[in-house]
Amino acid sequence: MTNKSYVMWNNKGGVGKSTITFHIASVYAEQNPERDVIVIDMCPQANSSSMLLGGGRESETILQEFISKTEPQTIVGYITEATLSGDANINKYITKVDTINSNLSENLYLISGDGNLELIAPLLSERADATPLSAADNPWIKIHSIIKLLTEKRLAEDRPCTFFIDTNPSFAIYTQLAIVGGQELLVPVNADDSSIFAITGLFNLIWGNSVIHPVYGKYTFAEKAKSHNLELPKISYLLGNRFTQKIGAANAFKALSNEAISRMYYEYRTDPNKFENRNTNITSEQDFENSYSVELRDFNSAGVVAANQGIPLSKMDKHTYEVYGQKIQVSKEQRELCKTAIDGLVAKL
Repeated sequence: MTNKSYVMWNNKGGVGKSTITFHIASVYAEQNPERDVIVIDMCPQANSSSMLLGGGRESETILQEFISKTEPQTIVGYITEATLSGDANINKYITKVDTINSNLSENLYLISGDGNLELIAPLLSERADATPLSAADNPWIKIHSIIKLLTEKRLAEDRPCTFFIDTNPSFAIYTQLAIVGGQELLVPVNADDSSIFAITGLFNLIWGNSVIHPVYGKYTFAEKAKSHNLELPKISYLLGNRFTQKIGAANAFKALSNEAISRMYYEYRTDPNKFENRNTNITSEQDFENSYSVELRDFNSAGVVAANQGIPLSKMDKHTYEVYGQKIQVSKEQRELCKTAIDGLVAKL
């Protein structure tokens, strides 16, 4: 068996990237005990790291300990060593999360996020754009391949790894590294206009516009990726987050979700090679929706509890939880509906 890697990205904030990453990785680890599941948190806010580490103030304390080490036990520590040495030892920067959060599977690991990603971004850009020292030297590829090379590693020779890469909405250089690191791209969207508009932005940022700007075009990530023949991820699924309400998809929400699918289907017809091959004949928007769209539930109170206490849906068995002194009720029916949706997505991966 080979390694797998999934990157979660949309260039819009608030679409649930970190929450979905937490739930997918948790369920995937439960259902695939023969694999080591590793979350790489490439977001400076480190929200998915916080959830995996148990949530709340305690997780913030743990993250600060990781960040404050001489060699940070975070993604910044890994990237720094890889940049300086050409490679890095994954075991120095990884955390076995069940040693901190007993709600999670023993085969689930984390390379935590770090706010210092913002601080090292200019240095990474500077090194990527350095003048090559020889015909064989390619600084841009070296920097942009750091996470991709990480996802080719294993913790044990006989155990393949599945990587889930969380991101933030920006298209900073560390986000570019994250996107290059994924074999498959998961695109979460909300049922709102800005999420739909972001789909066009996503394609322009990763693959470029059909018309290249005469002055700035050659400096874009998309054009540099083309000129360097850099392999980019394939779109795997459009994740409709918060489309479904208690009584099902209301008309307004459904209209917006249909528009998001329509935008994606347009891009598919323009260039199907940007999408994961489903080995099926797709001749209509309905065919495309069936193959590339997954509708998730609104996590509601279950999402609040998961974020605050690092509890996956499978372990959320109480009716009431206390969050910062407030009693939060979690409907069993809604929790089960959310769990079914996540289980369905994980089964597709």
